Amino acid sequence: MTNYFTLYHLPVTFTPDQAEIKSRFYVLSRLYHPDRFAQVGGAELAEALRMAAMNNEAYKTLKSSDATMAYILKLNGLLEDEEKYALPPAFLMEMMDINEAISDYEVAPENEDARQMAVNSLNEQLELWEDATELLVQRFEQGDKEKELLLQIKDQYFRKKYLLRIKERIDRFAAR
Repeated sequence: MTNYFTLYHLPVTFTPDQAEIKSRFYVLSRLYHPDRFAQVGGAELAEALRMAAMNNEAYKTLKSSDATMAYILKLNGLLEDEEKYALPPAFLMEMMDINEAISDYEVAPENEDARQMAVNSLNEQLELWEDATELLVQRFEQGDKEKELLLQIKDQYFRKKYLLRIKERIDRFAAR
């Protein structure tokens, strides 16, 4: 797995400097732009295309906090594509309450109280997620790179994915 932090000469961090990412992206874009290698062709062009694609993927990944979190977990061998992760039962019970409120709203869209309850509960959960994740990320940034901490961050990653699916459900229904 290519290390995008190494590619961009950045430390491994959940909060990479966005201006530095943009700067490194543009430097590598100019260096490996396929048009510069069109006349040469062959292996050099293929390598330029590979590096340009890698640069694009690195930029896309490091510009997004969620993608950066997933990427760091993958770098540490703690996250697999399409992984089925078991969230804690207590969290799932809280989500069940939110999903029930959404279902009440879907059955009776005029029930603004049900929608507002679901939205408020979801926003509260997202705030709790933000607070908990911020503390874990701070520990990582301060030098704690232990697997135990990364596993806690992984749990937070999957919680947010779950919360965002609920948000999408609310937004989809509200858009009807």
